[in-house]
Amino acid sequence: MTGPVVGHGLAGVADAGAFLARLVRLDPAVLVRLRPVPGVGRTALWAHLPWGVLVVRTVPGAAPGDVTVAAGELLAELSAAGAALPRRRDDGWRWPLPPPASRPVEVLPGAELRRIADAAAGTLREAATHGVGGRAVGQRVLRDALLDHVAVVVTPDDAPAAPVEVSQRLVQGVVRMGFVGPGVGDVQVRVAGRWVGLVGPYGAAWSRTVADLALTPTRTHPNG
Repeated sequence: MTGPVVGHGLAGVADAGAFLARLVRLDPAVLVRLRPVPGVGRTALWAHLPWGVLVVRTVPGAAPGDVTVAAGELLAELSAAGAALPRRRDDGWRWPLPPPASRPVEVLPGAELRRIADAAAGTLREAATHGVGGRAVGQRVLRDALLDHVAVVVTPDDAPAAPVEVSQRLVQGVVRMGFVGPGVGDVQVRVAGRWVGLVGPYGAAWSRTVADLALTPTRTHPNG
């Protein structure tokens, strides 16, 4: 005898579907974590991109608790106008989330972030074709070097706070996930503890600082 079918609870099918479709294009095996936002009837969808940043989009509808599923399976369910929650994969979630409270430190033009992302992609193509300094360099080495590059440095107004470094990883996260949007909307640089985030009109990308990555062990609790 089987129990009742648990529904995913999402009402923002178009928004959730757009988010999930971009995730699956980047990584067909990616997981998505559904976390209801208390009291507002919305759910935060979290995922970990292949280049090491977390992305989140909040959509209408209340998920049945803090659950993790395969993004591809949830996308298929939404595309078929289904309401069932795919098989839970809570044990597969390995990444801590940033603190819920954050503060803004700067506003960046979305068009400038797109320019930075496009320039990095062009540099990667050029180096892959012609090498660096006339020497061939592996595609993975080039990609990692570009992603680790600090694209923007923000000096907060509340000195003597340390400068906030925005890596190309974060820029690629908000641009490739479509969080900036088609117009020229602004993107906030925010900090939460030792996390740095780019928050666009349609979602956010978050990453811990290098120092924090060195000091904080990986959390394996499924609801960490």
